[in-house]
Amino acid sequence: MIEIEHLTRRYGDRTVVRDVSLTVGRGQIAALVGTSGSGKTTLLRMINRLVQPTAGRVLIDGTDTATVPAHLLRRRIGYAIQGHGLFPHRTVAQNIATVPRLLGWDAARIRARVDELLDLFQLPPVEFRDRLPHQLSGGQQQRVGVSRALAARPDLLLMDEPFGALDPVIRASAQADLRRIQRELGTTLVIVTHDIDEAMALGDRIGVMDQGLLLQYAPPRAILTDPATPFVARLIGTDQRPFHLLSLSRVADLATPGTADGPPVAPDASLRDALALCLWSGRGALPVQGGGVVTLEALRRAARPGGAGADP
Repeated sequence: MIEIEHLTRRYGDRTVVRDVSLTVGRGQIAALVGTSGSGKTTLLRMINRLVQPTAGRVLIDGTDTATVPAHLLRRRIGYAIQGHGLFPHRTVAQNIATVPRLLGWDAARIRARVDELLDLFQLPPVEFRDRLPHQLSGGQQQRVGVSRALAARPDLLLMDEPFGALDPVIRASAQADLRRIQRELGTTLVIVTHDIDEAMALGDRIGVMDQGLLLQYAPPRAILTDPATPFVARLIGTDQRPFHLLSLSRVADLATPGTADGPPVAPDASLRDALALCLWSGRGALPVQGGGVVTLEALRRAARPGGAGADP
């Protein structure tokens, strides 16, 4: 668990993070979102002390990070950035092995961990282990970058705009991969993004920042239905709010007994995807794999505040 207490960072007379406090539960994803210059990246970097706080403190599992030597702290925290930061003249395996080597793992253990992560990210080890970064696509480089951040089995992973350079289709796939793997490993994750759609897709809690202040820190549904300030409401976008609400729930949450014509929709598909399929195909109901239907009318009701369940 991460506890951030009254964290502040000043550069001379300029305060870039101002008295921020929040808690990230073990195994949760916290998404920090805001415009450029809002302080979200500085806040992230204070967690692993790439930036030293001017005031306040960060506790990880009850330990004040200021009491841990910085290089040891960073070896325990995974860190992935936009552009992936891969060493261009090292192979995929050598890149992933960076931190385990620093920690003194033996060669057999390192190789096993590299192959485990490549399998996890659907990059067959025999095919990808010895490739150089320039021989990979952007999406593959992103997967290797996250693999490297996870190599030493950190309980905490920090990500700074990791998908910013990817095209929309690859980006959506990368987000789904990250969510799946984070759930499998139980890793606590803090991610910085400027994209409210990405924050909604990934975050168990969303922190909205502006001018160094944390304006709201809450589950996605609370951000959507009860924005704390006009800035938060503008960031969400009134016209997009129904679609964001639908993206938070799955088809299985809304399925009812019945039958309908046409190809079935997966029960774990989002209600937003189901609505798009209904509108695109002109159907009033979709069959659900495994039984039941989801109707266009039910999807429309779910797009209203309070209409599709609630976050924990």
